[in-house]
Amino acid sequence: MRIPAHSVCTAIRDDIVSGVFERGSRLTEELLARRYGVSRVPVREALRTLESEGFVVTRRHAGACVAEPTEEEAADLLEVRMLLEPLGAARAAQRRTEAHLKVLRGLVRLGQERARRGEGEDLRSLGGWFHETLAQASGSPGLIALLTQLRHKIAWMYTVEQPARPVESWAEHGAIVDAVARRDAERARTLATQHAERAAAAHRLRRADRPGRRPDTSRADRVRTSQQSVNTTGVRN
Repeated sequence: MRIPAHSVCTAIRDDIVSGVFERGSRLTEELLARRYGVSRVPVREALRTLESEGFVVTRRHAGACVAEPTEEEAADLLEVRMLLEPLGAARAAQRRTEAHLKVLRGLVRLGQERARRGEGEDLRSLGGWFHETLAQASGSPGLIALLTQLRHKIAWMYTVEQPARPVESWAEHGAIVDAVARRDAERARTLATQHAERAAAAHRLRRADRPGRRPDTSRADRVRTSQQSVNTTGVRN
């Protein structure tokens, strides 16, 4: 069975974001093909995609390497997200479907319940699903792609502290959904801007990866099951 390049791309990106491949390290086609149990063709295609996204750079005499973003580049990402997420929320208010609303409300309900109980373990994942679903509700493929790339790169460059008041954070999520449900684009934009500004303060730059860390080589199963986006109809309340 031929494994598609986008699955290989997702697996390599995940390994870069999680620190399996340290910044500046070489990414040879032979190593990656062996690691994921694929031929070199999808690896080559995946590396081209990751280079266009900024995760990989090509260096003379070294070939493909994991990028080494500067602090300024990292700061730019947060600023860009604070511009794009409110736009996505406004578009969602104009274009959302009932299916999107059902998922968003379900995520808010779960998040609020977990926050009240002090169960912080799942809140980060729930928050990620919330913002991904909100982006998908915008109905703009280009904007969705940009926000997805931003989330991946910010997760790579930053650690995020848990909100000091998670109940209030999820109340903000709920208010955004209420505005989206009423198709109030300006209200959704304003609330999303305020939420993004507060969330940005919780981000802390990651330290450089430790040298000498070696990845494991048994990841073919993960490549076969990796997916690029969340199917909004597949999230259950």
